[in-house]
Amino acid sequence: MKKLVTVFVSILFVMALFVATNANAADAQYKGAKKCKACHIKQYKAWAKTRMATSFENLKAGVKVAKKKAAGLEDKDYTHDKDCLPCHTTGYGKPGGFVSIEKTPKLANVQCEECHGPGSIYKKTMKKIKKTKAFFVKDLKAVGLIVPSEDEAVCMKCHGGDSPFTEKVDAKYKFDFKDRLEKTHKHYPLKYKKD
Repeated sequence: MKKLVTVFVSILFVMALFVATNANAADAQYKGAKKCKACHIKQYKAWAKTRMATSFENLKAGVKVAKKKAAGLEDKDYTHDKDCLPCHTTGYGKPGGFVSIEKTPKLANVQCEECHGPGSIYKKTMKKIKKTKAFFVKDLKAVGLIVPSEDEAVCMKCHGGDSPFTEKVDAKYKFDFKDRLEKTHKHYPLKYKKD
């Protein structure tokens, strides 16, 4: 009887954990890069130097006109174009993500959460890390953190075949996943990382 109770309690615990994790995902909210900056200043500064940090600007009329024409695009305002916004904003088309420059200006450009997932779903865990100064990456992944360097698909959703800016237009648009990680998004060791 004691074994049966233990098994039952274990099953209830796993179910509760599953429900809590899914509830967090359903309630996900994007916070914006400035919220990430508070704890990840070196990463923020490195990101701020990339083209991702200013990608929304490229959608405006009069910006990078020659590149747009070379890719077969008109020089017009694309800041409300549903085909462009997924790759020039953070969380477009997702709950809590970019809606429009008027409604969610803090989510313009490709920010941390576009690649790492909405901050609200792992923010509580990050707060615990600050207190304990120890964590396991797997624990953060369990609550929604995405590690792009582990999956090329995270980058390829924008740098893949649907983009008008591919190596077919110009060889400089060729996307090499490993090279790009090293050159434009170099990571710094996490202060409290524990394996």
